[in-house]
Amino acid sequence: GIVDRFQEEGLNIFGPNQAAAEIESSKAYSKNLMKKYDIPTAFFSTFVDYDEAVNWVKEVKPPLVIKADGLAAGKGVIICHTEEEALNILDDIMNSKIFGDSGNCVVIEEFLEGEEVSFIDFTDGENVIPLESSQDHKALLDGDEGPNTGGMGAYSPAPVLTPELHDIIMNKVMIPTVKAMKEEGREYKGILYAGLMIKESDIKVLEFNCRFGDPEAQPLLMRMRSDIVPLMKTISSGGVAEGEIQWYDEASVCVVMASKGYPGDYKKGFPIHRIDEVNSMDGVFVFHSGTARDDGNIVANGGRVLGVTALGNTIPDAMNAAYKAVGHIDNELLYYRTDIGKKALKYI
Repeated sequence: GIVDRFQEEGLNIFGPNQAAAEIESSKAYSKNLMKKYDIPTAFFSTFVDYDEAVNWVKEVKPPLVIKADGLAAGKGVIICHTEEEALNILDDIMNSKIFGDSGNCVVIEEFLEGEEVSFIDFTDGENVIPLESSQDHKALLDGDEGPNTGGMGAYSPAPVLTPELHDIIMNKVMIPTVKAMKEEGREYKGILYAGLMIKESDIKVLEFNCRFGDPEAQPLLMRMRSDIVPLMKTISSGGVAEGEIQWYDEASVCVVMASKGYPGDYKKGFPIHRIDEVNSMDGVFVFHSGTARDDGNIVANGGRVLGVTALGNTIPDAMNAAYKAVGHIDNELLYYRTDIGKKALKYI
């Protein structure tokens, strides 16, 4: 609603208004929009009644994905491989309210296999300008094991996304979604992010976000040659988004360093050293996520603490640079995946 508030005062602001932002804030709204406008997504159903949700799970059978309808800090999506697991999760979300009011409604959908890719674009409500491809790593542990998180690392470009698939995504997902929002009276302006599942030439939308992805934004912005500000100013002032964004040829890898215990309970307040030294490394930048200052020291103050991001001529080069930097910061109270970017290697 901050966009609505700015607009009431005649102030420019970059981003979607509250009605358009429901494409992220309500998974049920997003899924029903895709169903109405034939935008490819997983088979699903939505529920506000716990007993009806239980009966649907028993009828359809896992594996299934259960999603809290509202925002849940990146933790509201749970993959359930067994019926028992699915029923326990439904009880947690709908009865125990582990996500609060965000779980008053749930979306239950088929489990999709393939590779997850992030596709982000700028839009003025009609025209769509895509960013380069990137791939997030949602799971906590190496090999995509463990619980979902807000993202443990990302890289760009994502070679799984070929030029042919890029065109399919633009023509079947991004452009139709922007048109659909306008048709619904919710003209969408700003950044539109689609989380996609790709299996060979089959593409389905997992979710939409109305913002840059974290940690995808870190490697993307490291690679961006164009100045991002003029485009944001043009869209925020009601102008037409046009032209193409220019990119550096290098690859980029971001490794998230998280407090041990995340996404569960974790410690705060412990010091983190040598960040300035890492920032002085060629082609490396440390993005702060969950940090604070305490008596002149940088200390951990959140679950995901740092996004250590590096450029390289190739993805392996960027991986090596990022992990060299991570090793320099290494702290026994921080955890990080050791395989960020590894998915890309089979395409190289």
